Amino acid sequence: MFLVFSFNTSAQCAMCKAVIEGGNETIAEGVNNGITYLMVFPYILVGLLFYFIYRHKKKAKN
Repeated sequence: MFLVFSFNTSAQCAMCKAVIEGGNETIAEGVNNGITYLMVFPYILVGLLFYFIYRHKKKAKN
C-alpha cells in the first residue's frame, strides 16, 4: 500500500520544524545529528537480538 500511495509528510515534529526554520545552519545540523543519534539505537538493539538468537540456536544445534 505504501508503494502505491505517496503522501507528503513533514520529517520533524512541529516544534523541531519551527526551530530549524527560525535558526541557522548550525542548529539544523544539530537537530539532524540528534535524529541520527536516536535512530541508531533501535538498529543496534535489533542486531543484538538477532545475534543472541543466532548464538542460542547454534548452541542448541550442537
